[in-house]
Amino acid sequence: MSTEQADVIVVGGGLAGLVATAELADAGRTVLLVDQEPEQSLGGQAFWSLGGLFLVDSPEQRRMRIKDSRDLAWQDWLGTAAFDRPEDEWPRRWAEAYVDWAAGEKHEWITEQGIKLMPQVSWAERGGYDAGGHGNSVPRFHLTWGTGPGVMAPFEARVRAAVVAGLVRFRFRHRVDELIVEGGAVVGVRGRTLVPSDAVRGAKSSREETGDFELRAEATIVTSGGIGGNHDLVRENWPARLGAAPKHMISGVPDHVDGRMIRITQDAGGETINPDRMWHYVEGVQNWDPIWSQHGIRIIPGPSSLWLDATGKRLPVPLFPGFDTLGTLDHIMQTGHEHTWFVLTERIIEKEFALSGSEQNPDITGKSVLETLKTRLSSGPPGPVQAFMDKGVDFVVEKDLETLVRGMNSRTDTPLIDLESLRKTIVERDREVENPYTKDLQLTAIHGARKYLVDRITRVVKPHRLLDPEAGPLIAVKLHILTRKTLGGLHTDLDGRVLRKVDGLVPTPHGEAGAGAREPVPGLYAAGEVAGFGGGGMHGYRALEGTFLGGCLFSGRTAGRAAAKALG
Repeated sequence: MSTEQADVIVVGGGLAGLVATAELADAGRTVLLVDQEPEQSLGGQAFWSLGGLFLVDSPEQRRMRIKDSRDLAWQDWLGTAAFDRPEDEWPRRWAEAYVDWAAGEKHEWITEQGIKLMPQVSWAERGGYDAGGHGNSVPRFHLTWGTGPGVMAPFEARVRAAVVAGLVRFRFRHRVDELIVEGGAVVGVRGRTLVPSDAVRGAKSSREETGDFELRAEATIVTSGGIGGNHDLVRENWPARLGAAPKHMISGVPDHVDGRMIRITQDAGGETINPDRMWHYVEGVQNWDPIWSQHGIRIIPGPSSLWLDATGKRLPVPLFPGFDTLGTLDHIMQTGHEHTWFVLTERIIEKEFALSGSEQNPDITGKSVLETLKTRLSSGPPGPVQAFMDKGVDFVVEKDLETLVRGMNSRTDTPLIDLESLRKTIVERDREVENPYTKDLQLTAIHGARKYLVDRITRVVKPHRLLDPEAGPLIAVKLHILTRKTLGGLHTDLDGRVLRKVDGLVPTPHGEAGAGAREPVPGLYAAGEVAGFGGGGMHGYRALEGTFLGGCLFSGRTAGRAAAKALG
């Protein structure tokens, strides 16, 4: 068995792990960065992300004349999270600390790291309820120049520099199977080494074992990600409030996002809370060029597509594209079917369809100003969107409604769409387009969105009749449930220390003593998605978007700094 020692072990080479490692190295600590995947997958899920970051009252917002504030953002967060459990004490404290950071130091800090932001600010998760309910009141989604790789790169560079300096050692293809507990404290990890792998980034790698290892340290930080690649675990934790778990899902994350370290950390005494809180998208399409198993891509839609359930009925207000992800999931799971449809025109798709992921946005990921301007402002669908129209099994493109419906019905085991019912729905909607005012609340929302300059220029098409031949061809897109994020996780305090239940009376966050309270597991920290992005679920039930990468940055930084300080 191979054995090594360092000041700190970081389990997981995703964004949170890189940030924590960089902070530890900056403090002069030695780190063993352990990951079961090969080196080419360093950065984990962050590499594949669109790179959106949640910021409050940023310079970019102010340039767009967006009036935002810390208080407004906190109002939105509370209305979205809907914290309602006793164990939400630490998640709520993490949430408030994160909003304070997003409204304060975050912009300066990411700029110092070398992260650059696009000038426009996008409006994700618009809500559509009252002012105190779910959703962003204003645009807050700041897209990184370089997408996910642009967020990841500065921290990878810092870590690789620390490798050269002798402070950090990578241990790829090391699968942790156990946290070593001695005297009630975590003092290291044990596991199995795996065969070298030349699998491309994100592809499924071999689990063939080659030997044993043991690593020891004064502190261990778990940053191993969530459960989105493990559909069995997703179903096991599926919330009863959403009905039965879906029989069919596609994956928005690679296979290695398997949730193994959650159970392993529990076995070492760490507590997991809110495992039934999760974030899965409802606008998933099967990737025509897959990298990982059941690879799905999320459509990030503008508000104009007509959203229909599996039988062709419009989804209820305010479940419009881009407004309430989990509200829409809740509705879908009550319909008796697991898929829905967008019906739209080419005029809509060329302006309003974005595909989530760094590989689906090569212009921004490659930091090409010319290609970005050409892609975003020229006529016709962007290249990646056109590829799905041409090759995607979930896309139906036809010149007339009758042929479109025939194609839609060919995509399901049983024909569910009635031509005349759908025609009636579309014609009723089209009649409302004739005036700049309407009783159709989706069209009202579109008119409102176009008052925001960025939306009018780059994101939201002028309302038009779906059956207008000049706007065609018609397009239908079959949408699947796409697994993505774990919102619950390892219970942590504001230093990222993993908590455990204890008997008797101990201090609580408010300072009083209480039975059945928690205390930190000595030597054990967690950050990123495995910790619910902080506290065991700082998002509560829903997320405001742009807060997943940001949650990894904030919690990774916090845990790294806290562990370094605790070592003296």
